[in-house]
Amino acid sequence: MTPAHFLFRLLPLLLVLLAAPMAWADVYGDVSQLVRGGRLAEAEALADRHLKAKPRDPQMRYFKGLIQRDSGRQAEALETFTKLTEDYPELPEPYNGLAVIYAAQGDYDRARAALELAIRANPAYATAHENLGDLHSRLARQSYCRALQNDPGNGDLTTRIASLGITCP
Repeated sequence: MTPAHFLFRLLPLLLVLLAAPMAWADVYGDVSQLVRGGRLAEAEALADRHLKAKPRDPQMRYFKGLIQRDSGRQAEALETFTKLTEDYPELPEPYNGLAVIYAAQGDYDRARAALELAIRANPAYATAHENLGDLHSRLARQSYCRALQNDPGNGDLTTRIASLGITCP
């Protein structure tokens, strides 16, 4: 058998081996696209199939947490994101996922702490900075409105609230 003939016989195996990483890469895009399209059941089924083969895959576990959160299964999502922070404390995304859930529940202290951990894990993680800014804005609005409620005649406070574009109930 000539070397060329040998390589020709190995070509199908080489193509399969080279395509395998691309197949894994496609599953992330497919799950992401399904999530963005609101097809959460399909996304979860695909994520579950992937996680059976690679149960510690942090990216797919993160997608699973997003799917759980977006499906209204907050407790499951909290568990998924918490476990990810324990297994991969260097990843900022799971902390951000926790923060989003905590903020939605009105637990702003835990949301802030989770966002600060995300930023500590990756100081350049813009999403966590943005979410922390949103959280601070929400807290500022809440504080200003409480102050106005307790001191409705405070003209300086009324002016400051108006200049910030804050409306109080």
